[in-house]
Amino acid sequence: MITLHSDQLVFRFPDIDADVGIGINFQRTLRIPDDGSDHHLPPGLGRFPLRHIEDFDLGGSNNRKTRGGIIMPMFQSDALWLNFHDLGRGRAELPVALKIGAGKINAVSGEKWAAGLSQTPQNYVVLPGQPWLDGFNVEKGKVRQFVAMPLGQGYTVEEQIDPQSDVGGIQIEAFPMKKAVFEKLKAKREVAPAMHFNAMMPESASAPMDMGLGMGGSMRQEIYDDEYGLKAWDLENGLRCFIMLANAEQWMAVTGEEPPLSPISVQDYNEAGLPWFDYYDGDRKAIEGAKALGNIKSVKAVAQDKREPIWPDEELEPNGMVEKIIPIKVPDGSW
Repeated sequence: MITLHSDQLVFRFPDIDADVGIGINFQRTLRIPDDGSDHHLPPGLGRFPLRHIEDFDLGGSNNRKTRGGIIMPMFQSDALWLNFHDLGRGRAELPVALKIGAGKINAVSGEKWAAGLSQTPQNYVVLPGQPWLDGFNVEKGKVRQFVAMPLGQGYTVEEQIDPQSDVGGIQIEAFPMKKAVFEKLKAKREVAPAMHFNAMMPESASAPMDMGLGMGGSMRQEIYDDEYGLKAWDLENGLRCFIMLANAEQWMAVTGEEPPLSPISVQDYNEAGLPWFDYYDGDRKAIEGAKALGNIKSVKAVAQDKREPIWPDEELEPNGMVEKIIPIKVPDGSW
């Protein structure tokens, strides 16, 4: 069952355990410069608003409502990251294998969306071990930031892989751990409260609402290997959700709500003395980057080829405030 609470998608699996599940929200963030450098993780600047898509008249895009899911506003060139957390309330955390797509291109493997899970290459992240995902998995320990761009102009990852694609949006599919495996896992562990980190925090409505995700700047982030293996996951009880992206004017016309303003500049953020983040979990193994994403051009590179001023020149001078985030682990000891 998927529900929407406080601009957050909530996935619960009552057949396995009614008291556990995962929450996913979409964080507004700074667009990091695409300058050839690998940057630290940018902050969260609050959740993007989410609304049930069936509640609104989408005009010329009403056919999109057959996909179900939700609708979310993004300005062109806005950036986001996905924030994951557990809903166990002190109980054992239910592991979940989570697939993330952008225009039905898998953000972890770079391959076209396909049913089920794969480990060659791995096409999912494992929760709760993966706290967030900021972009496309291009190299081991490196992602390229998720940046919103309109379809039809060659900026999105999906169009570069398949020029005929017009899917857009974000796709989420979650597979819980099998009940029998989860029960064995709970029996092995001494349950302790989990540590969760949250950072500080022109078209008409009748025109097609087609926005997708392109590649932005590069940042340091590892996507962790699945320590459980494919046989641990319950592929018969997966849940999925389509997140449709609307630009700011479309969002206002459809919902009557003002979208959140675009984030402040990197310079403003540094001048305010706020930190950047570095997540470190030294005993976890990271997966390799997606070979299928190796030749994808960033939004900036496409804009330069087209001679369009989509991506302004930016310089990032770190303010020296980089906070290391290290999970606190509780040993189970000898009894």
